[in-house]
Amino acid sequence: MSEGQKNARQKLGDKYLLPFQLKSKLDFNTVFKNNNPTYLEIGFGMGDTAVEVAQSYPEHNYIGVEVHPPGVGRALKLSEDSGLSNIRVIEHDAVEVTQHMLPQKSLSGIHIFFPDPWPKKRHHKRRLINGEFVHQLTLLLMDAGYLHIATDWEEYAEEILATLRENHHLENTAADFCERPSYRPTTKFERRGLKLGHQVWDIIFRKC
Repeated sequence: MSEGQKNARQKLGDKYLLPFQLKSKLDFNTVFKNNNPTYLEIGFGMGDTAVEVAQSYPEHNYIGVEVHPPGVGRALKLSEDSGLSNIRVIEHDAVEVTQHMLPQKSLSGIHIFFPDPWPKKRHHKRRLINGEFVHQLTLLLMDAGYLHIATDWEEYAEEILATLRENHHLENTAADFCERPSYRPTTKFERRGLKLGHQVWDIIFRKC
């Protein structure tokens, strides 16, 4: 971690960080002091996308989950520099957060942008997106809430699409993959890849 990231965690933790808790669910009205729609971003990396989305939609609340300490520190600093009051961060494993901290039918949308594809076949079991996790996410979505996953790994994209199609509580918003919606910013990594001819697959399913 850089000194700036360490300082951000020390100085801004009380303002933006939500401690992991096993025995009680978050009350979003208490956390954000409003009843605006709440969205979850899982694995926000260095925080750029999460902060940009929160800044673009001040009428929404955002919770970001990330286990990488430097990314958490940077996200806190970016949030403070942008003067945001509609974002909170949980530094913990996303599976446990979704199981223990978030109320059912409480989220308007869930974003998972560029999850680790674990490209080697022997590591596929480590991939975040599987039927059990998707089922857990559907429990958190309000009716008509959406799950949006983006990846630049074609084989993983096909696997994710198949996994979501198997869930009877979700319906695809497109025939298969969809165009990038305006609310999802492009990252530096993504723009670099697009210039090299790489492709990105966006998958958006809605709870039915």
